Amino acid sequence: MAIVLITALAKVSRAKYEAVGRHQSGEVQSADAMRAAEEVRLLKERVAVLERVVTDNHGSLGLDREIERLRDR
Repeated sequence: MAIVLITALAKVSRAKYEAVGRHQSGEVQSADAMRAAEEVRLLKERVAVLERVVTDNHGSLGLDREIERLRDR
């Protein structure tokens, strides 16, 4: 589970730094920036769910619902 959390955090960080680098070089188009911001938002949401799963002691039913809710997006 920790590997998944680390991977998700790495993806969020990479997307953030790529967006910042493109912005500083003046190559950002508004649609591209919006896509990157949306991707970062979704990844942060997934990381938050993973953090809850790792730290909470809820039953597997709650976990199943969270996973299915994320898949439906």
